[in-house]
Amino acid sequence: MKRFRFAAVLLLLVSSFAGAATGPARTRLDAFAQGLHALSGNFTQTLTDPNGKTGQTSNGTLVLEAPRQFRWDTLAPYKQTIVADGSRVWLYDPDLEQVTVRRQDTEESHSPLTVLTDLSQLDKEFHVVEQGEHDGLVWLRLTSAAKDPQFSYADLGFDANGLARMQFKDQLGATTDIRFSNWKRNPDIPPQDFNFTPPKGADVIGDLPEITTQPIKN
Repeated sequence: MKRFRFAAVLLLLVSSFAGAATGPARTRLDAFAQGLHALSGNFTQTLTDPNGKTGQTSNGTLVLEAPRQFRWDTLAPYKQTIVADGSRVWLYDPDLEQVTVRRQDTEESHSPLTVLTDLSQLDKEFHVVEQGEHDGLVWLRLTSAAKDPQFSYADLGFDANGLARMQFKDQLGATTDIRFSNWKRNPDIPPQDFNFTPPKGADVIGDLPEITTQPIKN
């Protein structure tokens, strides 16, 4: 079910938003994000199509670090890697032996996850509305005000320990449910986690960085 790749990419696709919210969910978000500059954890992700049919579940790990670095590794039932290095976003599909790369300033502005490490982004980038309590969580809804939004809405669900779930609906009506676990606050993340080099033999498509060479000095 390669459709899951788009769900992960959508986490990086947000344009300009505005607004603010106060209430229990925003209070938990503020507490969770207080002093946060890096985060790592696990995810389980399930896609439901517009007809209500639930697809395959995937799982893996993610790390993010202020201001714009992000890594999303799907480990099962297939492997896939997405890396935002601050300049470009890389998507590697080992099954296809293909790498897709785009400039990060066009691939993402700020995402519902990366705002966790910089709350000042939230009220600048999103319409934020309290959604009350259900499924044992309190919820915030983030809605795009962009002319061409990448998703209809994203809901963040918080328990007493912080962000527990994220649900969003894309423009085709499909819904993605992501459950988070094993959060580690401000871990030491090796710099190489956000460096991506296309594997040898992989096809590379997109906006590659310019490679400059220095002349040999005598």
